[in-house]
Amino acid sequence: MEEPKKCLHCGKAIRGRSDKKFCDDYCRNNYNNQLKAQSNNYVRNISNALGKNRRILESLLSKTEEKGKTTRQILMQQGFSFKYFTHTYIHKKGNTYFFCYDYGYLPLDNDWYLIVRSKKE
Repeated sequence: MEEPKKCLHCGKAIRGRSDKKFCDDYCRNNYNNQLKAQSNNYVRNISNALGKNRRILESLLSKTEEKGKTTRQILMQQGFSFKYFTHTYIHKKGNTYFFCYDYGYLPLDNDWYLIVRSKKE
C-alpha cells in the first residue's frame, strides 16, 4: 500500500485529490505567506519610508501653500530619508525635483530645500 501524501505545511496526511498538496486552506495560505514573507517585508519597508517622507513634506506646507522652504536639519530631525523617492522631475531650467508621490523637494544652496506640491490634474 502506498504511503499517504503529507501536507507541505503541517505534515498531516492529505485526503482527497491525488494532486492535493495541503490539508486545508489555512495551511496553503500559511505556506505561501511564509515563502513570500521576505520579499513582502522589503516592499513594505520601502513603502513605509515613502509614506513617512510624504507625510513630512506635507506637514511642512499649509493646505493653501503650493511651495515653501525648509532646511536639511529640519527634515532630518523629523526622520526624512533622502534615499527614498518615487520619481524625479527635471524642470525646463535644468533643476531636478525629487518627489514622494505628490510632494517634492528641490535642493537649494546652503542646505535649504524648496518643498512643492504637484498640481492635481
